[in-house]
Amino acid sequence: MKIVVFDCDSTLSAIEGIDELARLRGSETFQKIEALTNAAMNGEVPIDEIFTRRLEMIQPSETACHEVAQMYIEHIEPTAKVTLEKIRAAGWTPVIVSGGFTQVIEPLAQHLEINRIEAVPLKFHSDGTYAGFDTSAPPSRNGGKPEIILSLKLEYAPERIVMVGDGISDLETKDEVTQFIGFGRYAERVRVIAEADHFIHSLEDLPTLLK
Repeated sequence: MKIVVFDCDSTLSAIEGIDELARLRGSETFQKIEALTNAAMNGEVPIDEIFTRRLEMIQPSETACHEVAQMYIEHIEPTAKVTLEKIRAAGWTPVIVSGGFTQVIEPLAQHLEINRIEAVPLKFHSDGTYAGFDTSAPPSRNGGKPEIILSLKLEYAPERIVMVGDGISDLETKDEVTQFIGFGRYAERVRVIAEADHFIHSLEDLPTLLK
């Protein structure tokens, strides 16, 4: 078995889900959240520090999550569908590992026919208002993505496992994967460019690197 692990936000789709949830709360909330997201993705502040704070500021409703879920599909990386078809044909199994939210990512995963998602489940009250998140989910903290990669390796014993992503939390997996491929169509982060085994700007370049 060979596994390709994809980040979701700014990789499989152009958007950052947390930013879009914030945008629905108004421009002031969006600006605050966007700054925190960028700081975390650039490695300037630990994800642990901001994960709970961002959600408490936004209080995302179930309805808002459905709305942003559709945005993921509307802003899908333009070569993602074809690329996934090619890598599946070459014997690779795609997995999503994301610091985003499970319920928001699921429709995109279904659209791309990706069956395994490792993300952060949200909780809602019966009226659809925000009730917190699964604090045990590894992607909600720094070092969480490498934990998931390690668990995938233990579960499947793949002959190769490759990570594709744009952020520092993705780069953290480098020691656990066969190859780390940085992705820069939507965000170019200096450290990711410097430390990635390869750096691409379109997912259509991925199949060649997997040969």
